[in-house]
Amino acid sequence: MDISPDKQNIDAVFSNTLYHIDFYQREYRWNDEPVLRLLDDIFYKFNEHYAEFSSLPPSGEVVDAKYSWYYLNTYVTNKVDGKVFIVDGQQRLTTLSLILIKLMHLAQEFDSKAAKWLDGKISGQSGFENRFWMNHEAHRETQQAIYDGSFNRVNSEAGITSVNMLKNFQTISKWLDKELDSQHKLETFVFYFLRRLVLINLSVEQTDVPMVFEVINDRGVKLKPYEILKGKLLGQIDKSVLNTKDYNKIWEGHIRAINSYDEDEADRFFRFFLKARFADTRNEGQRFDGDYHRIIFTNEFDQLLGIAHNQAGVIQFLDNQFDYYAALYRKARHAYSYDETTAFTYNRVNDLDGALMLILSSCSFNDEQEAEKLSKVPEELDRIFALLQLQGAYDSNAFQEMLYRISSAIRDKDISEMRSAFDVELTSELARRRLTDSVEQPFRYAFFKQTGVGLNTRFKRYFFARVDEFLAKHMKLNMKHSISDLVSRTGAKTGFHIEHILAHNHENLALFDNDEERFEMERNRLGGILLLKGKDNISSNNESYSDKLKTYANTLYWNETLRIDAYKSKLDLENLKREFKLDLDYVDNFDSVALEKRQKLLFEISSLIWA
Repeated sequence: MDISPDKQNIDAVFSNTLYHIDFYQREYRWNDEPVLRLLDDIFYKFNEHYAEFSSLPPSGEVVDAKYSWYYLNTYVTNKVDGKVFIVDGQQRLTTLSLILIKLMHLAQEFDSKAAKWLDGKISGQSGFENRFWMNHEAHRETQQAIYDGSFNRVNSEAGITSVNMLKNFQTISKWLDKELDSQHKLETFVFYFLRRLVLINLSVEQTDVPMVFEVINDRGVKLKPYEILKGKLLGQIDKSVLNTKDYNKIWEGHIRAINSYDEDEADRFFRFFLKARFADTRNEGQRFDGDYHRIIFTNEFDQLLGIAHNQAGVIQFLDNQFDYYAALYRKARHAYSYDETTAFTYNRVNDLDGALMLILSSCSFNDEQEAEKLSKVPEELDRIFALLQLQGAYDSNAFQEMLYRISSAIRDKDISEMRSAFDVELTSELARRRLTDSVEQPFRYAFFKQTGVGLNTRFKRYFFARVDEFLAKHMKLNMKHSISDLVSRTGAKTGFHIEHILAHNHENLALFDNDEERFEMERNRLGGILLLKGKDNISSNNESYSDKLKTYANTLYWNETLRIDAYKSKLDLENLKREFKLDLDYVDNFDSVALEKRQKLLFEISSLIWA
């Protein structure tokens, strides 16, 4: 490997070299924290010297003799076809170029001869054009606007680089306006800034760039694994090929769209992708929770992906797997976040993101069944999650392990094999939790009978939301509240809360032979509770059942089925009862018999919902 270190001051760095921003470099993401830290470091040393030598005239000779040099850091470049590309360090160099612009503005205000010198450090002649030495081609208009002092011309929609350039320039301006309050101090600082601040330029050969990029990345804001991965992949491809096929644009298009959900979403995508395609167990999957960008270049993965020191393999990966699965993930992630018409909604309100991995596992490259699987996978995940909860067999750790086994079982398989893969895990887990050799049916009343006791409140809200959705659908009515609101809204007045049909009083306790323990267990079963909006829940808290019935009017459909007037002239409700053979009827007196009947009704409805 050939690395050529070169110690340079700012005067030399920004002299006659046009710096192109390499594809390795993310957008300009420094915020005010690293900018202020850089300014603080620079001025700490400068002000020490200036306090001692402020009586001396501002000149290069004085600054060189009296002011010690200050090391700013390293930046890495490589030259291709006569162009100098910044491989690492553009965050710092861009910030330094913004400081230069502000210093030029101040010099102009003081009518200082330093203005022309500074101007030459900001831009210069490159061929027939005058170009900024820090050549942000996509953001040249922003650079020009900042240079001209016309901040209203900066387009905030031009991207994060433009936004941060403007914000950081304003931060720099406030700092320098305060610190450089005289022409003497300004001119002294200009000499110090240009002649005594030092960087080390490492010029590396193209073939060494990926390795150097991973080891020496920008120290101001640590690179994310997906950013290092980009460098290691694209760094293996000749620039002529990169430009022809525009792999940088393809990569950035997917990454920008994926990161629109969360700033770390791209890393989440790669981890899900690797787990989906290459992990059969949870232990295998956990390898990718750390530095996955290193693991996939090991000998083991070279046999699977073929992207280590292999330009053809990288091109094939980018053209096929990356392009397809990134697009697929974007579809799934959009549905998970925004689509209220699919089972992804059920996953989201229960904080189940496993479908994002299972989608990537189930779909083979350019899968013809992609649309069906995007619908089926979250539906099956919801089903197994709900049926485990409803049968007292859900355990979060065991559930995570199940997802990896399911992922392995459905990888690249036909959609017709999906249900059986989920059911194998469902029945196995039921058998394990129920301490029996085997369970034939995925949903049994014997396991559901006491359900309610021990269920977490969020799932109870979700359960009754799904029951109401079922009733609304088959009575041809709109839901009164969305699934998301019923599950997630918990405020005292507008949120939804669990309501006990049987209030804790002597009259109801007598229905259970004054057995306190039995009474509490029975009234907490699903058949003995409802979902009510905050103010309704508060108003009916300790009322008798006959008074509670009045409160249930015009609430959720399931609550209203307790009332006699819900059945008067309601053909759609009668049709629903007849179609599904449901013994659904009003309840005048709520006792242990009525509670058991409601529990069985909920079992039958659950069997239809999660069939």
